[in-house]
Amino acid sequence: MPQVGIIMGSDSDMPVMAKAAKILDKMQISYDMHIISAHREPDAFFAYAKNAEQTGYKVIIAGAGMAAHLPGMCAAIFPLPVIGVPMKTTALGGRDSLYSIVQMPSGVPVATVAIDGGENAGLLAARILATSDPEILERLRAHSREIREQVELKDARLQGTGYDGYMKG
Repeated sequence: MPQVGIIMGSDSDMPVMAKAAKILDKMQISYDMHIISAHREPDAFFAYAKNAEQTGYKVIIAGAGMAAHLPGMCAAIFPLPVIGVPMKTTALGGRDSLYSIVQMPSGVPVATVAIDGGENAGLLAARILATSDPEILERLRAHSREIREQVELKDARLQGTGYDGYMKG
């Protein structure tokens, strides 16, 4: 049974939402992924959101661009955490998506990550689940150690080569 639902309004969102899926894979968290449009197929969307709790989801990650109603509508129906991922758009660079997701009315919260922030959405979902799962918490700690070690290696290289050598490769 999937713990996380990943949804997006269009297949053009897939490169960003795949980053959330990769993190969930790394954390060994079950999920499923759907392309579903709140605007183009409202009946299917409402059925998805209304049945999400019964499906076993503990968190939904919803990516959307432009008007970006998908995350907010999920949060209006699904009683557990929803993480919105605003998509970068050509017209307004994703600010339209960001504002649509962040500016939810009182009583309908949506956690929101950066524009095109699929990886952080996956990490936030993992952190939410880790509050009641020590194995996920340990995998998150290991991930944090990995990224810290990557930064330390990059700094050691900078210290050894200087900025000019670092820039040249």
